[in-house]
Amino acid sequence: MPRYTSYPTAPHFEKKFSEDIYRGWLSALDPAEPLSLYVHIPFCKQMCWYCGCNMKLIARYQPVRTYVDNLCAEIILVATQLPARIRVSHLHFGGGTPTALHPDDLEKIIRTIEAHFDFTPDAECAIETDPRTITDEMIGRIGALGFTRASLGVQEFDPTVQAAINCIQPAALVQRTTEKLRAVGVKGINYDLIYGLPQQTAAALCKTVQECAAMKPDRIVLFGYAHVPWMAKNQRMIDEEALPGTEERATQARSSAQALITHGYDAIGIDHFALPGDALAKAARAGRLHRNFQGYTDDDARSLIGFGATSIGRTPFGYVQNQSETGAWARAVEAGHLPVSKGHAMSVDDCLRAYVIERIMCDGEVDLDIAAAFFDAPPDWHLAESEQLDNLQRDGLITRAGSKLALTQAGAGLARVVAATFDRYLLRDRARHSVAV
Repeated sequence: MPRYTSYPTAPHFEKKFSEDIYRGWLSALDPAEPLSLYVHIPFCKQMCWYCGCNMKLIARYQPVRTYVDNLCAEIILVATQLPARIRVSHLHFGGGTPTALHPDDLEKIIRTIEAHFDFTPDAECAIETDPRTITDEMIGRIGALGFTRASLGVQEFDPTVQAAINCIQPAALVQRTTEKLRAVGVKGINYDLIYGLPQQTAAALCKTVQECAAMKPDRIVLFGYAHVPWMAKNQRMIDEEALPGTEERATQARSSAQALITHGYDAIGIDHFALPGDALAKAARAGRLHRNFQGYTDDDARSLIGFGATSIGRTPFGYVQNQSETGAWARAVEAGHLPVSKGHAMSVDDCLRAYVIERIMCDGEVDLDIAAAFFDAPPDWHLAESEQLDNLQRDGLITRAGSKLALTQAGAGLARVVAATFDRYLLRDRARHSVAV
């Protein structure tokens, strides 16, 4: 089931998307509107067997340095397509492991961005980290460069589970890394946890939640492990017999979510939790929550430019995705081309359905008539979905009052299933998605 970090989802982007179309979209952006930037670093110092990301294990550093040079060239290339120098409200480094870079290379990327973009006064600058491999020098540079948020991959503290996923990191290591990041001025700290891992139990995961809560990260993301060994070859190292069954997996999701709430975190959407004073929790209460490729966010920028191999960008006109193979991506950049491989131009119907799906995923409710008015659609635009909506209501997953649809308590955990009702591409999809819980 799609996670709906976009609509349409990436498997439905058109292949061999025209670079000229993307150039046109960039040149047509409104210079008065801030945008977001995403930088993809597809390298790690250690291999985790559970990982489904596009990444490469670092055997020697020279290919990483070459990647950084091409990344900076892509940033410059994209900036030259823009109508003016535009402000940035959010910057996110993801991967892979961005902190696998040498600190000088991280700074080189930041300085290249600063040379071609301005930052809003309250811009959020976030970076994903691996507590096992991040160095004190890198932590110091993260602080010096003005990063405001860092995300730490915790996954699970139980030693048996860590051995089963090849990710050994004691709680004390995570705590030390957290303290060091805060000491250099990184105010926002995120932890990532995963349920559904091999050898995992609900009791062990709830103990991990308790240990994490004691460290007081501002946000905790609770993902369900997606076992897709046909896509992520490293997952073939995981013993499928050790994976929890459907019932145990659901129990882990419910019990750990409840534990997070008990420890003072607000539930945000389907898998995020935040302390009440965090910006994400405030956005959720105010109805300003959004969803993008990093998950839930308070980022309301309409455009997100992605840099690096496999990165995905969004403009008001549609989506683009870069070449996923680093060699093909590099060759395109070196030739002076925007390294896009796929994309999707948004129709009015796409925009309408994207809005409805986002509100279901973010707010747990949506008014279908209001949505129609936003996009000048007829009130009966969702007539084809009536039977499915009736079934969802009969199953107790939604309530309906006039044109307003709302998730029930039982339906909240199956928001993706309800959202999929409005996905007109899903029936054509032959790609395999992760389970809904």
